[in-house]
Amino acid sequence: MPYRTLDEATVARTIELLCQRVEIRFPGSGLSRVCRELDAIAERAAFTSAWIRRPILALRVVTSLLAVLLLAGFAVTLVALSAPVEALSLPQLVQAIESGVNDLVFVAIAAAFLLTIETRLKRRRALRAIHELRSIAHVIDMHQLTKDPEWVLDRGRETGVLPPRTMSRFELSRYLDYCSEALSLTGKVAALYLKGFDDSVALQAVKEVEDLTTGLSRKIWQKLSVTYAMGPDAAGRGSSVVGG
Repeated sequence: MPYRTLDEATVARTIELLCQRVEIRFPGSGLSRVCRELDAIAERAAFTSAWIRRPILALRVVTSLLAVLLLAGFAVTLVALSAPVEALSLPQLVQAIESGVNDLVFVAIAAAFLLTIETRLKRRRALRAIHELRSIAHVIDMHQLTKDPEWVLDRGRETGVLPPRTMSRFELSRYLDYCSEALSLTGKVAALYLKGFDDSVALQAVKEVEDLTTGLSRKIWQKLSVTYAMGPDAAGRGSSVVGG
């Protein structure tokens, strides 16, 4: 069912096309370099996602052996306690029951620890990769912060702090749209880590990245709405292409 799951190759191809579009429209820009970094992350995500889905057989064998030894030791202890040589007094019986309960709790905790080692290892790697995507989403947002639609209206006087801002209305709309696409693709790359990995902690981390990218894209689309409402592109400052 190819249309019900995300495909790593398709996501990577879409990011590659975005990189080419940005590089052609804004050669040498900071946004083009950020998109290339996202492209590299997407390539690593394909391998990381495959590693997360793949069972760690050696770890499973070792964990199973340790669990069997643990349960065998607990069973031997129960057998030794089940046939006392002489009748136990009430204090001795209470002490024996308390000791058995403590052993049972210890065995349960140890078994849970052993059985979740693989999941915790995969979760740690997924969270590290998802945190990288959270960081690059903020970097993409930094590149659009100073892209103000009022540039093309030629209002006021430049402060001289920022580089000359000479994008036309069309170029500004393209730049903002590329930023929005990059943010959306960042969320898609994050979702790749959940493919075949049903973990609530990783799911929450991916949801946070998707909420972040959606919120940042919403700010960009507010700027785009203003840009599209300005009228003909001839009202802009020019048509020269300037990198971001």
